[in-house]
Amino acid sequence: MENAYPGSNMLVVTLTNGESKRVEAQSDQDTLREAMEVLRNMFGPDIPNATDILVPRWWNNRFQRGSYSNYPIYANHQLVHDIKEPVGRIFFTGEHTSEKFSGYVHGGYLSGIDSSNALLEKMRRDDGWKNESQAFLLEPLLALTGSLTLTQAETVSSLHKCDIPRQLFLSNSKLAEAIL
Repeated sequence: MENAYPGSNMLVVTLTNGESKRVEAQSDQDTLREAMEVLRNMFGPDIPNATDILVPRWWNNRFQRGSYSNYPIYANHQLVHDIKEPVGRIFFTGEHTSEKFSGYVHGGYLSGIDSSNALLEKMRRDDGWKNESQAFLLEPLLALTGSLTLTQAETVSSLHKCDIPRQLFLSNSKLAEAIL
């Protein structure tokens, strides 16, 4: 990581497929010992011990299962556009649909905002605002996208726009359990 964060003294290792599964199954201390053995074979026995190790277990994470996006070298704007194109009423979002920040959490966040805006626009165009209960259901989406106008803001409670999704999250224990 020296090029990205000078003076950080961090080493990043990426493992894939069977090797990543093998390393995830062992303890962090075993992984640290193994990494130090490889480094000492490469650079000699006098290198200092690592002070810490972080082993993300993406393969065993139920939300990731080891997956990540990796576009081919010939990927272009049209490919990304096609991947995020809605199919009927199904909208796609995530870091893999972000052209500028593919592969990063920030890309997923920005992509979510873009998809929310696209969904809101489709709903406005296709259905209009049918009734107040529909407007209530859309409050979190409107708040997250920053799409509240003065007239819409009057129909939303006095909560700050960031409080709405948090309040809904905290009030929905099944959602909280699913995420945690």
